[in-house]
Amino acid sequence: MTERPRISIDEHVTLLAGVVHDAVSVERLLSHLEVVKVKVLARASALAEANAAGSANERDMALREIAAELGGAVAASDRVMQRRIDEARTIVEDYPAALKAWELGRITRGHVRVITDAGANLPGDVRPMFEAIAVERCRHDTPNRVRAEIEILAHRMHPRSFTERHQDAAARRSVRIVPGQDGMSELIANLPTVLAEGIHDRLTQQARAVIDTRTERGGIEAVAADERNTDQVRADVFADLLLAGAPALDDTRDTTAGPLGAIRARVQVVVPATALAGEDPACDLVGRSPIDADTARRLAGGTPSWERLVTDPVSGTVLAVDTYRVPLAMRRYLQARDQHCRFPGCRMAAIRCEVDHTHDHALGGKTEVTNLGHLCQRHHSMKQFTKWRVRQLGGGVLEWTSPLGRTYREDAPTPAVAFAPA
Repeated sequence: MTERPRISIDEHVTLLAGVVHDAVSVERLLSHLEVVKVKVLARASALAEANAAGSANERDMALREIAAELGGAVAASDRVMQRRIDEARTIVEDYPAALKAWELGRITRGHVRVITDAGANLPGDVRPMFEAIAVERCRHDTPNRVRAEIEILAHRMHPRSFTERHQDAAARRSVRIVPGQDGMSELIANLPTVLAEGIHDRLTQQARAVIDTRTERGGIEAVAADERNTDQVRADVFADLLLAGAPALDDTRDTTAGPLGAIRARVQVVVPATALAGEDPACDLVGRSPIDADTARRLAGGTPSWERLVTDPVSGTVLAVDTYRVPLAMRRYLQARDQHCRFPGCRMAAIRCEVDHTHDHALGGKTEVTNLGHLCQRHHSMKQFTKWRVRQLGGGVLEWTSPLGRTYREDAPTPAVAFAPA
């Protein structure tokens, strides 16, 4: 290997200065473009407001229509685009001083996000004073360092007490799931802090008890093989308590299925035949993410019925579906064909969508697979109440036309299961 010639200290300083200069120039350019983008998206929000001066539902539909138009143009989902539009409007209309400071390079996009997040619940008459103080503070430190101080400032300036605001926030408590990689997902509970801390503490105590008593229960085969660390045990106890009501690692009962044995929710899983035969391919949890083959085998083993997918041996296209129980054959066929919502960019699972007549049934549209497709509630409403239009081209292919006349072709998703000739 040829050694590179060493450069002198002066040359190093000169080259480094050039790199820093270029990096700062690029950062300024990107910041300028981000400001321009925010202003453009805020104009989209104003346009939606101007075109729908009626009910809140009309304004929402107008915004969805524009978000879908923009999303199609820049290859982003309409939900993502609508969130960006909302964020842009908040910055432009509610935080003009922060936007100006960002535009002049005095603060960064990260600072603006800190200010808007902290000031989200402040009344309009208090916000200007909060914004002025926050912008000045942000000029002297990084976003991460000023975040806590800006949040405390917002709490102190709010005219309502913290207790009152906490009660309102607690009313918005929720649980949501964020699909991850490698068959994993994050289950996020938005709870009052005291409950969240209490749950975490209890899980920690139970996890430590499981680990600390391993030696006392060493004669039990399942315990002897247990090499989980604290984080793993804490996560397993959490799943066990919610799904089974008791830890899976219990000397008094069968633990072979673990928390999976308690799942009774409706889950649509596409399991390749090779997985049931003992091989280890990834299986598809439709509308979410892949799951491991062992999990799929356990779920398949506990299902009360089996469904057969009849597919074209060459293309793999699903032709029909049957089941031991009396099936809703057409609905199952469409679920196998569509897999998810058929609006451009949407991945809502078909089992959570509505079957829509492309040509309205009230206007003579037939109830047949060439006139049906799955749409989630959001996009079903858009089809009904906005100028987005759709037609079927055959073979499960949908063609959407936006209010500006742009067309988007939605081919039927590739089947996850295909049978090839031996």
